[in-house]
Amino acid sequence: MISRRRFLAASAALSLPLPLPLAARADAAPWPRHPVRMVVTFPPGGASDIVARLLAPALQERLGQPFVTDNRPGAGSTIGAAAVAAAPADGYTLLMSNSAALSISPFLPGRRPYDPVRSFTHVHYIGAVPTVFAVHPSVPARTLPELAAWIRAQRDPVPFGSGGAASVAHIVGELFGQQAGLRLTHVPYKGAGPMRADLLGGQLPFAVDALPQNLPLMQSGALRLLAVTATQRVPQAPQLPTVAEAGFAGLVAENFVGVSAPANLSGDIVNRLHHHLNEILQQPAVRTRLEAQGFVLAQRRPDEFAAYVRQQAQAWGPVVAATGASLS
Repeated sequence: MISRRRFLAASAALSLPLPLPLAARADAAPWPRHPVRMVVTFPPGGASDIVARLLAPALQERLGQPFVTDNRPGAGSTIGAAAVAAAPADGYTLLMSNSAALSISPFLPGRRPYDPVRSFTHVHYIGAVPTVFAVHPSVPARTLPELAAWIRAQRDPVPFGSGGAASVAHIVGELFGQQAGLRLTHVPYKGAGPMRADLLGGQLPFAVDALPQNLPLMQSGALRLLAVTATQRVPQAPQLPTVAEAGFAGLVAENFVGVSAPANLSGDIVNRLHHHLNEILQQPAVRTRLEAQGFVLAQRRPDEFAAYVRQQAQAWGPVVAATGASLS
């Protein structure tokens, strides 16, 4: 016969919640539980890479797990972007999204490795970087019209460099040639760093490149910058005219940078990541550093960012087709 004390003890034990299995308790833990990979579709040194390496330690400090930059360049940014599109939607693979990967490469002839809207969850818009026409000091041109006139006077097609085939810089350069009636030869590089080295060495007469890395080169006199592709003059170089002011309004273009993830990412992870990125990018030290690099920062909610990507893809698709650009 069971005693009253044993009966009460047994009843109390039955009323306690059973311990969860280890796997269930792990699943209940908040994201992230292990390192997060941030895929950059360019080699180190570009605008996307600069942002990723600035954000990674700040995100690690806030979320308690390493955020690791993974440079996956190639094929007009499609190698890295396709890898993210095919990854599990668990928050552990992120894309430093940009115009090359989402606005240009999906519309190249014969290439549709992913859909820029449906294949991704667009989490956080960071800002845009205008491109710039940069010339070697040996070129006797101080304005964009003077560069066009100099090119027309050359007997052979003039080479121009970019950081890669199907980049924003590539498309802008092709448009420049079309709109000004110029004979140009595009020279694509595997990253803006090697291209810039040849431009500085005089192997290239001019290039279209992101503004940030060219600001110190302009200030030192190593390169001459002629015009930015922004709609307005940028605070970092107010002396530089816009392409519209130089008579080439059709060359306005910006290379946006943001954070995206595979499609169908959990809303909880989207909101958490967006929240922390928003707070990081509001810090004066972070903003000052990015703006000094030439970034034009702006705030957009995830749904606004997705709408922006859709609008950019619709705008750039016909432009890419008109230039005849390809990865070959």
